[in-house]
Amino acid sequence: MVRKRLNNPIYYQEIVNRISMLSKNSIGKWGKMNVCQMLKHCDLVLQVALGKFELPRINVIFEAVGIFTKIEMHIFNNGIPRNMPTFQKLIVNFECDFDVSKTNLLKTLEEFREVCEKNNLPDRHRLFGTMTEKDWTFLEYKHLDHHLKQFNV
Repeated sequence: MVRKRLNNPIYYQEIVNRISMLSKNSIGKWGKMNVCQMLKHCDLVLQVALGKFELPRINVIFEAVGIFTKIEMHIFNNGIPRNMPTFQKLIVNFECDFDVSKTNLLKTLEEFREVCEKNNLPDRHRLFGTMTEKDWTFLEYKHLDHHLKQFNV
């Protein structure tokens, strides 16, 4: 079973190509975000891995659920279910500029790739607990894949 990760050049390029296929008229199959809001949301999530965006502390029970979810995703290679709750700070429910959001996400994605090459990713995540490079690159791929599927690319 293939486990796609963003540190693999083939899967990294796949994600870049899929993002490039989006237009400001792309319509989501589920959820409340429009395409611009989704791009901004994905950018913020990647910024967490870069240490540029800090998530609030959470209840130990929620962290236990997050750790279990991370393990389950690795074992079963499953995706993220639709309409999952997220951190309030990662919810984008305001208007934004499509071209700016798309450009920013692609820049942040490139920065993520560079940080991976330097083995400089954080060792913890507020929800998923202890993190390795494999965890970050796998979960970030899964997150981007989830939202790109949401918008049919």
